Amino acid sequence: MTFGQAIAASRKAKQLSQKQLSSLILKEDGAPISPQYLNDIERDRRNPPGDYLISQFAKVLVVPEEYFFFLAHQIPPKYRQDAPDNPLRIRQAFEAFDRSYRRGRSDKEP
Repeated sequence: MTFGQAIAASRKAKQLSQKQLSSLILKEDGAPISPQYLNDIERDRRNPPGDYLISQFAKVLVVPEEYFFFLAHQIPPKYRQDAPDNPLRIRQAFEAFDRSYRRGRSDKEP
């Protein structure tokens, strides 16, 4: 699933139109995003937005922001801010994530 597909699926699950959702997603200046911009995101015509808007989507759609950041191929800001200076620790964290992710995927396979 892509970031745009996840946004569209979450929006539909909440029974919101693109126009309704776009009016709820506010840019940093307080203005809502346009329905056309949301349409472009959902159809993967645009790259995923920045941190602020990803967090807005998560909050409005009541989806863990880590999920949207994962689909956007980004690390959530809270993990970037406290990143250790030790490259080995970062590698160990990714290896632990990989083990957990694989375990979760194998649970869903028949």
